[in-house]
Amino acid sequence: MVRLMITCAAFIAAAGSAFAQTPVERGSYLVNAVMACDGCHTPRDKSGFIMEKRFSGGMQTWDTPAYLVKGSNITPDRETGIGAWSDDEIKRSMRDGIHRHGRPIAPQMPFPFYKILTVRDLDAIAAYLRTVAPVRNEVQAPVYRAAMHVDLVPGAVKPFTEEDMRDPVKRGFYLGTIAHCMECHGRKPDGNQDYKNNWGKGGYVFKGPFGSVVTSNITSHPKSGIGSWTDEEIRRSLTHGVSRDGRAFKPPMARQDYFSRMTAADLDAIVAWIRTIPPIE
Repeated sequence: MVRLMITCAAFIAAAGSAFAQTPVERGSYLVNAVMACDGCHTPRDKSGFIMEKRFSGGMQTWDTPAYLVKGSNITPDRETGIGAWSDDEIKRSMRDGIHRHGRPIAPQMPFPFYKILTVRDLDAIAAYLRTVAPVRNEVQAPVYRAAMHVDLVPGAVKPFTEEDMRDPVKRGFYLGTIAHCMECHGRKPDGNQDYKNNWGKGGYVFKGPFGSVVTSNITSHPKSGIGSWTDEEIRRSLTHGVSRDGRAFKPPMARQDYFSRMTAADLDAIVAWIRTIPPIE
């Protein structure tokens, strides 16, 4: 009981600290510690991200039967980025997957995972994006070949409230959702999402310059998943990018540069949520 009271007190303190942040500070935290937006929007070369062209898009390409898209320019450049967009247009693109001109955005942009964003956090992200350096970089327009299927995330189809955020498990689910964990870990080996039967099971094989990587089982199953891991081992996997045996993660899970910036309370919340994922072998 004492431990529970201490834990709740820590989360209440963390919530108060979050409210003390300015919108830009909160938006920066979400983009740079949780959501890892560089992965799709920042150009890269052999040595890594080209930070002087940060968020200007154009290099990462997704070529599927339904669409051909590249990471878009989300800097405030008025001609090639989103500098001419209104705040409402930015927020609608993130929450609903609708471009400012009314066309749908390919679900490669994980907007189904952003529907859960609180009103305050969505406003904060828009405010932060206004502050990044504008970069002129005209990105190839998307090509849409067929109707796009979008899978909604169970429990995340509408914005969370600030009251939701005071519950550690709900807060962990919120953070894990905007980090779009189940985009990979809820995907079947054939590449299709299956949140009903494959929630956390993984099994999909990612291929890239890093080789082939099988998405891990992060359910609470003691053998197939991470049910036997300690809380500290789970936290270390996020902040250091290593498995419990010290093996380094490869992309796309190697996100320790982002997750290591998360607050202790938010990391604890993610661990608390992960513990609730039903075991699947």
